[in-house]
Formats: sequence, C-alpha cells, structure tokens
Amino acid sequence: MGILQPLEGNMAVAEAMRQINPDVVAAYPITPSTEIVQTFATFVADGKVDTNYVAVESEHSAMSACTAAAAAGGRVMNATSANGLALMWEILYITASLRLPVMLTVVNRALSGNINIHCDHSDTMGARDAGWIQLYAENVQESYDNLIQAVAIGERMDVRLPVMSCLDGFLVSHSYELLEVEDDDAVREWVGPYKPNRPLLDIENPYTVGPLDLYDFYMEHKRSQWEAYPTAMQAVIEEGKRFGDAFGRHYGLMETVELDDADIAIVALGSAAGTAKDVVEQLRDQGVKAGLLKLRCFRPFPGEQIAAALAGRKAVCVMDRAASFGAGTGPLYHEIAAAMYGAGHAVPIQNIIYGLGGRMLRPEEIETVFRDLVQIAESGKVTETCKWLGVRE
Repeated sequence: MGILQPLEGNMAVAEAMRQINPDVVAAYPITPSTEIVQTFATFVADGKVDTNYVAVESEHSAMSACTAAAAAGGRVMNATSANGLALMWEILYITASLRLPVMLTVVNRALSGNINIHCDHSDTMGARDAGWIQLYAENVQESYDNLIQAVAIGERMDVRLPVMSCLDGFLVSHSYELLEVEDDDAVREWVGPYKPNRPLLDIENPYTVGPLDLYDFYMEHKRSQWEAYPTAMQAVIEEGKRFGDAFGRHYGLMETVELDDADIAIVALGSAAGTAKDVVEQLRDQGVKAGLLKLRCFRPFPGEQIAAALAGRKAVCVMDRAASFGAGTGPLYHEIAAAMYGAGHAVPIQNIIYGLGGRMLRPEEIETVFRDLVQIAESGKVTETCKWLGVRE
C-alpha cells in the first residue's frame, strides 16, 4: 500500500513522472496541463531526476523533439492540451508510425473556436485515428496509475506504440484528492529500465528512419502497423492486472457498475463516470435496474468486449463529451453503435452530447438520461438519436 497524499491531478502526474525518471521531456506548456511540466521542471532543477528537459518554441517542436529523442533510444514523456495537441498533429502520426513509445499526458480541453480553456474531449477524439493508445482516467488516482501503466504498455517489445494518458481538464487536473502514491523504488522496479529497440545512436547497426514511402510499400507498412493494436489491447489487460497484483488497484479495458442485471445502461468516459456511479446507486435504491459501463481504453477500441457487456440491455445511452460535426452523433456513439450492430445486438442506443467547454454535468441531469432510457426500454424505440444535454434553448 502506498502513502496517502492529497494531490491535484496535475501534481499526481508530475509525481509519477518523477518516479519514472524519463531520459527526455520536451515540452511547451499550455493550460490546463501547464502545472505538469512546470512542476516537473522544478524536479529537474532540484536534481531530483536525471531528465534532459528541453524547452522548445511550440507544441509541434515539442513532439518533434520527443520523437527524435525516442528514435535515438530514450524514454520520453510530455504533456499537453487541446490546441497544443492540435499543433502536434503532423508529428502524432509520425511517432505512431515509427512505433516509438512516447508517453503523452493529455489534460483534456475544448478546441478553439471560440477560445475555451475548460474540459471536453474534442482534442483527443480528434486524434483518435493517429495510432496512439488512449487511456482515460476518472479521477486523480487513476491519472497517476494510468501514466505508470502507460509506460509499461507502450514500451513492451510486442507493442512499441505511443500512449496518451488522458484526464479531464480542471475537473481532475485541478481537483485535489487523497490518493495512494507508491514508493519510488517500487514504481521504478515495476516499470523497469528502458530497453530501446534499434536506437539511432547504435552506430554499429545503422538503418534508415522515415524514408520516402510511396505506393510500392506504404500500404504494407500501414498493414504492419495495423496488426500492432490487438497486441496492444492485450497489453492493456495484462499490465493492468500486473499493476493490481503489485499495488492492489486492478485495471482493465473498462469498468462495469451494476451492469450484469441492468435493464438500462450509460456508457461514459472520464470524470463523468464518477458522477454516473452515484446516480446508478441512487436509482438502484429506488428499484430501477440501472447500470454503467466506464470505458477506460478507447484506443485500441475494445468493440467486442463492449458489445458483450451491453448485450441484453433494453436500452443504452452513450455519453459523448465531444461533437463529431456533420456526423449527426458523437464519436464514441459511432463506434459503440457499430460494435453492437456488428455483434448482432439489436439494442436501442441513444446518444447524449454533454459538457462541452467545461459545462458542468449535474447528477440530476444524468438521472433524466436514465429516466428517458426507461421510456425507450418500454417502447423499444429511440425517437431522437442524438440529444444535447444541458443546452439553453
């Protein structure tokens, strides 16, 4: 058992980074993730880590430097949010395609315009096809735990992929929580020393990185990259179990709450799942068979496992903290609806878009979602596929 400490989400992430002691951090701070790299920079200045901290002129440069450092053979970490992640866009694809296990904490924030510094998931949802593993945290404890596991997942020789460890801006990043912080030596032993795979600095074994790749081989290379993600999904499961065996907090692809016998269920990512848990318990006390599926791993997408967990429900609502403009529904809904259809489960599924730009999600609003699901379950029909929750008319 670790030592209980009151830390906010950003501080907890910085503490995990200190314990891991990466070789390189190249960063350009942006709200609300600024505290992570700012705090870590003090660890560097105070000699608490051996990290080479590189101050760059933009987020594009930050990810470029991280990618180069990882290719050279270093353990590399960074943090960003929203517009910063968007400025990294070009390099995100390159990092994943080169199979470089860069660890990026993303403190989720709304993308401009208009300018907004508060939470939604539009930043990481926009990057969902860049090839990065994506893990989402409900609270401060999970933000700390997920980053430690991310290192073990991404650096496995059978994976070698970059990982986004995501937490909700301000709602988690700036909220204090009493969490278990593990012993430094125990964390470092669990993560283990970094093992580079064909580093560029190995001058005895030179090879080319990132060459021109036209139609003659590009498709084969993309197929090779495609085949990494089933293995990555298994790594999320195995490292979550290994983490639990070591520290007592087990993780998987998802978490279910009262779902086994539920008639109606909500699917949610991030901090909203914590609020939904309380509502589920209240409704259970009232005799409503409500349940929750909290998705932790969004990439690789565990469609088969989600479909199995939601099979047999009479009605399901997918909660999206991002809008997929022009698609008619949110991005999480697209994937869950496709997974359910592909598995042959004819369950009525509604989509709720909520909390954009940091708008608060109240328990009574989640209760109205469940009350609507009761009516959908009774009728067997969804009259309005996508609804916006908490919007002023």
